[in-house]
Amino acid sequence: MTPSGDLDLAAADIVKSAFGHAGQKCSAASLVILVGSVAKSERFRRQLVDSVRTLRVGVPQNPLSQMGPIIEPAHGKLLRALTTLEPGQSWLVKPVELADDSIADGRLWSPGVREGVAAGSEFHLTEYFGPVLGIMTAATLDEAIELQNASAYGLTAGIHSLDPVEVEHWLALVEAGNVYVNRGITGAVVQRQPFGGWKRSSVGAGTKAGGPNYLMTLGSWKAVEVEPDEDLRLDGLSAPVASVIKQAQSGLEFVEFDRVRRGAQSDELAWQQEFGVSRDVSGLGVERNVLRYLAVPVTVRLSEGEDLGKLVRLLAAAARAKAPVYVSSALPLPARLIERVAGGSSPIALRDVKIESDATWLARAAGGALETARVRLVGGDASALAEAVGGTPDLAIYAGEVTTAGRVELLPFLREQAVSVTAHRFGNPDAGMIGVRV
Repeated sequence: MTPSGDLDLAAADIVKSAFGHAGQKCSAASLVILVGSVAKSERFRRQLVDSVRTLRVGVPQNPLSQMGPIIEPAHGKLLRALTTLEPGQSWLVKPVELADDSIADGRLWSPGVREGVAAGSEFHLTEYFGPVLGIMTAATLDEAIELQNASAYGLTAGIHSLDPVEVEHWLALVEAGNVYVNRGITGAVVQRQPFGGWKRSSVGAGTKAGGPNYLMTLGSWKAVEVEPDEDLRLDGLSAPVASVIKQAQSGLEFVEFDRVRRGAQSDELAWQQEFGVSRDVSGLGVERNVLRYLAVPVTVRLSEGEDLGKLVRLLAAAARAKAPVYVSSALPLPARLIERVAGGSSPIALRDVKIESDATWLARAAGGALETARVRLVGGDASALAEAVGGTPDLAIYAGEVTTAGRVELLPFLREQAVSVTAHRFGNPDAGMIGVRV
């Protein structure tokens, strides 16, 4: 919440996001970060406190109830969050266990708000699914973004600001799968706000439910081989992609080169039609709902017995996505390619190259030395890799056959983000938010 935001609207959206469904939604707000002068605003605190205290808490059978019980008696970390303060914290609104004839087992609580949550504290870094909200403060928007991104999770995040520059800056840095501007952060609607998070708020491929790629990762893909057309042209490809292919060409058989070229052409088509554009398919006008794709670092592993062409095909996809890449290969890479990508004008964000056997690769993975949260495995044993890393859900393994389909091969190098922006003020179009670059 920045000083340029609407304090009244922010208070209403915070309360709805924090205490709707008794704060148990996976997307619920558990923290609000007040920036600059908002941190000292008594008016905002009064508005927030009044909104929280006037919530009617009761059983669902009572039509006057605005917040119901939690699904089971509070225990463990949630009970601690509802009853215990950390050093430097105080209750702005203290939660109270309520008695009811039909619910008398610790499931009915009034909502609570604690202030003074410090960076790195338990409440800052722990997810609580219940009716309790923490307040943090930050001197600047950048400091607030740093606090927001410090969590190991990244499902939903929001900002209240009427300053387009602030909003664009926040959108460029926020680490969450569903992000919201000047509205609540719960209640995602299929297609409008495809749903799914980043970091520990996703497991595996992480494509969004309700989005255009959800089915893409629920099955497997087979490469379809076709006869080479004896065409050496790289027309229509972006300069970085064409450069990667040219520098690797000397180390490829013609059939491999043709496969890489056709794959890169498919990548370009997929980029122009889907991945390289921010689209608002709902077109509501008063609310912008944009799905966009952002590059993510990937480790590409070429296993023993596999063709170098498959690695080059994936490097071309990474160049199109502008994704940082770490390479582990059982085969040496062409010298010209290494020299080119290691130079100052590299067409691809190649961070490191290691030539190593399958055994060495698995040992390195087991030692926690992988630099990325995604691995595109070419050949090898995906189960062996999963076992080497202890089955951690923090690593997504893409192990399908390498295809020439851009809609398939670009996905490992990109992560989806759904952006929802309220583009009106009291029913009137808001030129500032309509013009925000997403």
